[in-house]
Formats: sequence, structure tokens, C-alpha cells
Amino acid sequence: MPKRVLQGVVVSDKQNKTVVVKVERRFTHPLLKKTVRRSKNYHAHDEANNSKVGDTVLIEETRPISRLKRWIIVDSAAAPTS
Repeated sequence: MPKRVLQGVVVSDKQNKTVVVKVERRFTHPLLKKTVRRSKNYHAHDEANNSKVGDTVLIEETRPISRLKRWIIVDSAAAPTS
């Protein structure tokens, strides 16, 4: 079974080697035909503590690392500044 890869934004980096990533998904409501946004937070392992709040990162599913962490950061890129 392939590992899932999700893209999200880092919302917290206060823990050591752990970041909280908010992943947002968009879908069309089946009855109202309106675009709905849902978001979920994932705890991801960041071995080098490179990611900061606001960075866009790719996370990949992995074996359980701790009670909450089941994801690791694969690639991180700074959020575009506007």
C-alpha cells in the first residue's frame, strides 16, 4: 500500500522535533453544490527542526513515532511572501 502524501501549512513549531501541520481539503457539497473547506491538524516529525510557522510542507505517512505522530516531513518550502 503506497504511503499518503499531504501538503499543508505549519501552524506550530513549539515542540522539539515536532510540528503541527494544518491540511485543508476542498470538496463540493453533494446536496448544496457549494465548495466546502475542511481542515485537519497532523503532528509530524521534523528531525532537524527546520520548519517554522507559516512554511508550506509535504508530509508523508509513516509508522507510529509517538502517541500522536504518524507523519514525517518530506519536503519543506517557505510560504510565499506577499
